[in-house]
Amino acid sequence: MFKAYSIMDIFSRQIVGYRVEEREADHLAVDMFQQSFQAYGVPKVVHADSGPAMKSNAVKNALEAEGVELSRNRPYVSNDNPFSESGFRTMKYRPGYPKVFATLADAQAYLEEYVPWYNRQHKHSGIALFSPAQVHDGSWEQAWVGREQALQEYYRKHPARFRARPVTPSPAGIVGINLPSAKAGDLLQTA
Repeated sequence: MFKAYSIMDIFSRQIVGYRVEEREADHLAVDMFQQSFQAYGVPKVVHADSGPAMKSNAVKNALEAEGVELSRNRPYVSNDNPFSESGFRTMKYRPGYPKVFATLADAQAYLEEYVPWYNRQHKHSGIALFSPAQVHDGSWEQAWVGREQALQEYYRKHPARFRARPVTPSPAGIVGINLPSAKAGDLLQTA
């Protein structure tokens, strides 16, 4: 059995760090985070699962040294990170996913092929059917304009097929895990 590590930007759903190893180890997780930070910058918050590596002092100290705040799963809640759970489910249910990897090299090769596909080609329902790469680099906005023009043109030609003017979906503006709930007074705007 092999262990897959991943770091996902939850706003864009892009996988920004990953590796497959024979075991879960804190120094391997630290190395993955350092590589991801070099490539993508240091985030403000990392939501960590309850795995041994993520609960280790080595990971905690490495993240704190970079000024990263840690968000944790609730105790005894295995699916407290719906973003990574969804990502692993997409991988496991993709056609051609081998149920068992014979070697570590096979597992690593699979992820080397899977991650670029997921980031660039997979149209994710949680981000309005854009690819994670489009949302991550902002190019989704140009694609959204094309979708909006096509949808509004179709509506103009066939208004009877709609109950109301259609709205072209776009990714959410704020995404998070364990976000503080808004109070009613926080939602009111004053003029």
